[in-house]
Amino acid sequence: MPNALLVYPEQPPTFWGADYALEMSGIKATFPPLGLLTIAAMFPPRYALRVVDMNVSALQDADLEWADLVFTSTMITHHPSLLAVIERCNDAGVPVVAGGPHPTTFHEDIAGVDHFVLGEVEEIFAEFLRDLEEGSAKPLYRETGKPAVTLTPVPRFDLIDMNIYATMSVQFSRGCPFDCEFCDIIKLYGRVPRTKSPEQVVAELDSLYRLGWRGPVFLVDDNFIGNKRDAMNLLPVIAAWQKARGYPFTLITEASANLALMEELMDAMVEAGFDTVFVGIETPNPEALLKTKKQQNTSKGQENYLFTAVRKIQQHGMQVQGGFILGLDGDGEGVFDAQIEFIQETGIPVAPLYLLTALKGTDMYERMKSEKRLLETPIGTNAMSLNFRTEMNYKTLIEGYKRVIASLYDPTLENYFRRCLTLFQHWKPAPHLRKSKSENEVFAALMGVRRCLSARQIPVFSKFIDQVTRDHPRMLPDAIYLAAMGHHFERIGRQQIAIHDFLSFLRGELETVREAIPGHISDAEEPDSRREASFERAQGRYESIPDEFRYRGDGLDDALESFRRAVDARTDEPARAAVA
Repeated sequence: MPNALLVYPEQPPTFWGADYALEMSGIKATFPPLGLLTIAAMFPPRYALRVVDMNVSALQDADLEWADLVFTSTMITHHPSLLAVIERCNDAGVPVVAGGPHPTTFHEDIAGVDHFVLGEVEEIFAEFLRDLEEGSAKPLYRETGKPAVTLTPVPRFDLIDMNIYATMSVQFSRGCPFDCEFCDIIKLYGRVPRTKSPEQVVAELDSLYRLGWRGPVFLVDDNFIGNKRDAMNLLPVIAAWQKARGYPFTLITEASANLALMEELMDAMVEAGFDTVFVGIETPNPEALLKTKKQQNTSKGQENYLFTAVRKIQQHGMQVQGGFILGLDGDGEGVFDAQIEFIQETGIPVAPLYLLTALKGTDMYERMKSEKRLLETPIGTNAMSLNFRTEMNYKTLIEGYKRVIASLYDPTLENYFRRCLTLFQHWKPAPHLRKSKSENEVFAALMGVRRCLSARQIPVFSKFIDQVTRDHPRMLPDAIYLAAMGHHFERIGRQQIAIHDFLSFLRGELETVREAIPGHISDAEEPDSRREASFERAQGRYESIPDEFRYRGDGLDDALESFRRAVDARTDEPARAAVA
């Protein structure tokens, strides 16, 4: 019986990872590795399977000793950890099979993999296993079509400990009908959304229910309403299933902003158990939206279209979480204040903000390439790195980004809690989704959050909780959860800024050294003293970065070493000339 080890590499801290919020509850990761669990269900029974999610437990040597094969599935952010996994497998002599969105686009940049199985693998995975067992497996298998997701089996949720995750995941559809220039979803999964049958989705919910899960379930579709007809057919079936079991799950998904125009669909979502929807808002600037081909976020003759859309969704019973971007063509310097104002006034507490990246394979990437604006910069490792030349001045953009982050998630969280209160004024959650909690449960959660807050945050937090208790008592559990998320976002923002500022310091320090040490120096000791002083300043800045902000692939060690080499190269030559 072959032993197949399914390894999910470690993800660095991100806004969506909720790492610092999870610390308060003992939960280790937000979501399980749904792709790997789905692949696991495609193995024949003769395979022994084991899952290692490195976000919840370390990959042990014993795991590799047990394994005949290691299978990985990754996204771009997993790249540094994936390389480490591959190296360990190579050292242990265990063949590596890699797939997922990241290798599908970047497999040429990944060394040490024995077999790539790329794209959506429902129709090629059995072929790969057959070839593997016959000793004729090729280095690369790629699904060029778009298989029907009705072929997708129920994921093997039984292979994980669900108690260490905050949210379970299921998938209803793949693909999106829109054509946003910067998005790779349509390149990976197409513009014709393919959906599972209602029976398939219910089978997955049944599996989670039988295994004891009660709580949030994220429908991971990139646009749940991409196929409105099939979504409308699914929702009453889920609603009936939920009602029969007393609504064991609260549902979350992603949808485009035009959801606000579909009142019947929103009502059906709430009836089925949805209370949160993520919307890719990107920017309140219509000019930038049109330039990036995101017309669905605009409306002719309606100046406040996005604001109105958010408010309608909230009033129909669903919290809106929003994704935002800076660095779009068409954005002027007024975009920073516009982003802050929009997010604050709409009441979107969970509002991750990113700098735009030109992803390989997207229309934007090809445009940047044709305009000779691409930069040789690795992506996915540094939140403030850019891989293309923006229309806006680079320094202006970076400083503006830092200002927006520092405002949305200020050290006291005052602005954040103000957004929470705005949300509670307009969010009308359905009564059947309000789960009662005992006073002890609420108090324990409250104290868990309070223990993690800084001294500057506790007074604002206490005032916030007092106001919620007085004005929105039914929302108290939501308030505590959102407070935990605010704590996480504030720390992620500080982490991003700390890493960026250190890298900026190294660049500035190197320039200072170059200016201070001319081409000819009479005193051979002066370059050495300047070098050592520079090294001490750089080391001091390096050590000032909290350990909790460090992660695999953060690039800080490499940057410090490169700085040392550059300074040495600058100081050694003049010293040798002086000695000569």
